[in-house]
Amino acid sequence: MDAENKCFFALDADRTFGERISEQSGVPLNPHEVRQFEDGEHKIRPLVSVQDKNVFVLHALYGDDLLSADDKLCRLLFFIACLKDACAARVTALVPYLAYSRKDRKTQLYDPVTTQYVARLFEAVGTDAVVTIDVHNLAAFQNAFRCRTEHLEANPIFVAHIAALVADAEVTVVSPDAGGMKRAEQFRQALSILLQRPVGTGMMEKYRALSAVTGEALVGEMQGRVAVIIDDLISSGTTMQRTAIACRKGGASTVYAVATHGLLIGAASEVLAGNALDQVIIANTVPPFRVSDVQALQKLTVLDCSKLFADVIRRIH
Repeated sequence: MDAENKCFFALDADRTFGERISEQSGVPLNPHEVRQFEDGEHKIRPLVSVQDKNVFVLHALYGDDLLSADDKLCRLLFFIACLKDACAARVTALVPYLAYSRKDRKTQLYDPVTTQYVARLFEAVGTDAVVTIDVHNLAAFQNAFRCRTEHLEANPIFVAHIAALVADAEVTVVSPDAGGMKRAEQFRQALSILLQRPVGTGMMEKYRALSAVTGEALVGEMQGRVAVIIDDLISSGTTMQRTAIACRKGGASTVYAVATHGLLIGAASEVLAGNALDQVIIANTVPPFRVSDVQALQKLTVLDCSKLFADVIRRIH
């Protein structure tokens, strides 16, 4: 399908990311209007005709200093509904960071399954497809949506970067908990193929009860090795920190943390600036706007994943 039959919009917070996608996909960014009213309500509309076109809308649903995750979700849903009312043939939501994807199951009495509720909202406004990258639980994400879903993985980008860093050193890929073992194993296999040598496996013990996290045991060979801790996101950084400290105690010479989504809230800057981690590598699904500490920024590497979304625009439908 040629670019003439496609429209691409990036809502305001994602303009820079959208420009990268536009450049790599060959589909230009189209203008839209957002009007904010005095009472906090807003309206959002396209400024070009979308009739009979395949429309792509980019919006990452993380909270920032201007809009909460809820605000961004509401704007995205309203814009999708507006596009459908304007006779768009299809509307695909490109959501680099999908809010509420961590609350995908009941863990306490009367718990919500918020991932499902978000999916119903997308379906209610007529979304044809939802594209995201490295969700917390892939099976839960795919089962929550009845519309089409496409799940992207940043593994190839991270694996290539780590392979260049470790050179000839022995490596162990570590999951910070049992739930992330599949993700870590996929990364380990890809890294082993690229390095053309065996790569070790490690796992950190972790138990969560309400807000308390316990577990100190670390499985895997660390002595004299480069430890690469893999997770889907870094929030406050405490999970990465405790795993990194355990790797150091086990004899790891270097510790890298790799996660697609760098929320980096609360004390994350202090965690980055500390001695446990040598480098933290994230994708640009969430800009690291909360990190201001110079030492923390020196340890932070942000890799561009916009090409993955550009490929979706070229190939989907």
